[in-house]
Amino acid sequence: MMNVADTHPSHSARPPHELSSVVVPLLKGVLYQEDNPGLWGSLLNLQASVRDYVAVLGLDLMLDEAEGYAFLRSRQDEDGQAVMPRLVARRQLSYPVSLLLALLRKKLAEFDAGGGDTRLILSRDEVVELIRIFLPAGSNEVKLIDQIDTTLNKIAELGFIRRLRGQGQMIEVRRIIKAFVDAQWLADFDERLAEYRQQSAQPPEGTDG
Repeated sequence: MMNVADTHPSHSARPPHELSSVVVPLLKGVLYQEDNPGLWGSLLNLQASVRDYVAVLGLDLMLDEAEGYAFLRSRQDEDGQAVMPRLVARRQLSYPVSLLLALLRKKLAEFDAGGGDTRLILSRDEVVELIRIFLPAGSNEVKLIDQIDTTLNKIAELGFIRRLRGQGQMIEVRRIIKAFVDAQWLADFDERLAEYRQQSAQPPEGTDG
């Protein structure tokens, strides 16, 4: 459940150093409860003050207490346009990255529907099988795995997965992926996959037919 407001009557009078200790990590990237419980607790206590502070920068605090993550997003108008110059950069994702993100999000939805563990752990082999049919035909196994490793590294940099310590071939799908690949996106998933299949069947640019 997302907390919308801090009811503390003096939230606007928080000392600057107290606010900066929370805002600065948020400006650097996603904040996870499991990674830093102390900082997470400070964010919950200072939530309203943080919202007021980042609003001046044209940012919104996106906080999901149930899933345990928070991040900053550029404030948008009714047309989905940023109301101020972007402080948080929007990244253009490549086809392999966007495809694998979609597949991992769908896998997480299926996993949650099963009502089991809260952590979705996948092996690299399982990821290979997820994406294999959507990649151009004719690639050998070594090149396929190298490409998927590169894609996984990029997704890890973006914060949507993490590799398990001491188990380099195992990844955990981080639940913040739900905030970026939403239910409506999943509802259109079959249509998007059809587009992906069509794209993968086309020859690369700069080659003959």
